[in-house]
Amino acid sequence: MTTPTEEVTETISKSVDFLTKTDWLGEYLIPWGTRIVFALIIFIVGRWIVKAMVKALRRALAKANMDQMLINFLSNIAYMALLVVVVLAVLEQLGVNTTSALAVFGAAGLAIGLALQGSLSNFAAGVMLVFFRPFNTGNFVEVAGVTGIVEEIRIFSTVLRTPDNREIIIPNGQINDDKIVNFSARDTRRIDLVLGIGYGDDIGKARQLIEEIISGDERILADPEPQVMLLELADSSVNIATRPWVRSSDYWAVRADLLEKVKASFDSNGISIPYPQQDVHLVSDKAA
Repeated sequence: MTTPTEEVTETISKSVDFLTKTDWLGEYLIPWGTRIVFALIIFIVGRWIVKAMVKALRRALAKANMDQMLINFLSNIAYMALLVVVVLAVLEQLGVNTTSALAVFGAAGLAIGLALQGSLSNFAAGVMLVFFRPFNTGNFVEVAGVTGIVEEIRIFSTVLRTPDNREIIIPNGQINDDKIVNFSARDTRRIDLVLGIGYGDDIGKARQLIEEIISGDERILADPEPQVMLLELADSSVNIATRPWVRSSDYWAVRADLLEKVKASFDSNGISIPYPQQDVHLVSDKAA
């Protein structure tokens, strides 16, 4: 029976023999170094090939006159799928059993999928947005409470550019679950203005001035015909509804010009634009 001291001595002796008698260069450094070098080459070259294939796919889809939004979405999916193939080839070069690795990845993928249900929901929502296309790249939309121009629909999110040039990334699930307002879906839009005049002003004169401004603007469409009508007798003003139609791209510019021209025309013709007022009556207490 060996003593603890003898066991320690024997272990040290075996370790020394392993370190001194092992051919580290021939058995470990050269084989593993070669594997690692070839694995890096496979990864670098494979990644380059993947990018080239995705670029060729984008060109082919563009020649087929496919929508840019769909091109971007399919290209992202193709890139991720091909990159997985490259990673598996790298693992194979390093001596990893890819069949076992795929089984492990499958089990891990199931666990990750259960933990990341929100991300999978965003992916599914992205697929629905691409194929049902409630909006396209370049459209001016309001989604999930955010207004902006659609820059790109990614696998899990959509990128919007706001009018003040901010970039906002919204999860696709939030977009799909909320209302979508597409301001660019139609070629034309109607401008809805409510213009108030005083009760003592001439309604016919005010309507005439508004109609002259509308007829003098070439950007306002003749069909559908613009409408200028009495809307309501409000508390402080007589409200006139003004509803001209314009091209969607001209909406904001024409709206701003109309407001400015109407204000200037009303001022020069003695028509008032009332605003809410309050009369305060002070009663003195003589007894006090």
